Amino acid sequence: MRLSSLWSREFLASRFILWVLFISNLLGTIYGYIWYGAQLQETWNNYPRWLIPFVPDSPTASLFFTLALLFLMFPTPLSKYHRLRTIIEALAVVTSVKYGIWAVSIIFAGAYQGELLVWQDWMLVASHLAMAVEALLFVRLFKYGTMMLLIAGAWTFLNDFMDYSFGIYPWLPPALWDDVGAVMIFTVALTGVSIAAGWIAMRAAKRI
Repeated sequence: MRLSSLWSREFLASRFILWVLFISNLLGTIYGYIWYGAQLQETWNNYPRWLIPFVPDSPTASLFFTLALLFLMFPTPLSKYHRLRTIIEALAVVTSVKYGIWAVSIIFAGAYQGELLVWQDWMLVASHLAMAVEALLFVRLFKYGTMMLLIAGAWTFLNDFMDYSFGIYPWLPPALWDDVGAVMIFTVALTGVSIAAGWIAMRAAKRI
């Protein structure tokens, strides 16, 4: 089998691959929300409770991708939800690329400043890189357009605003506690990059 066939439409759309990715992303999403448990509890106790949806960034991105897979697995029963499907797909791409790259960057930025990397860090690096890669690979099977991509981008910029205006951004390694301003700039810039990546991937997919 040629290596290129591993990211072909036929391979990605196979029932086996869809089920494997659905189960792995669903489990990863659940684990991600558990990982955010302490921060969610702190937000619930000390912040306005309407901020809760803006706290767990990566697992929500993974949730969007998991839901997007459902539409690929059951296209006929879910066909009447086409508009919902396209917004979920756009959100899956923008947020998965953004938070996949963000998490890896923050882990290594912390390590550069002296944080000790443990096995959980390497697990997070692998899983978050996979988030970004799988989202871009599946663009060729997604149906979102420019408008839905812009809506997804607006939501992600709103999430950035909430994170850094109210202080509910993901907890950082201690070595980065004095670099929150730089992290904020990087985060917002990465949202723009992720929107651009989603648009470029969408345009490229139409030519394949």
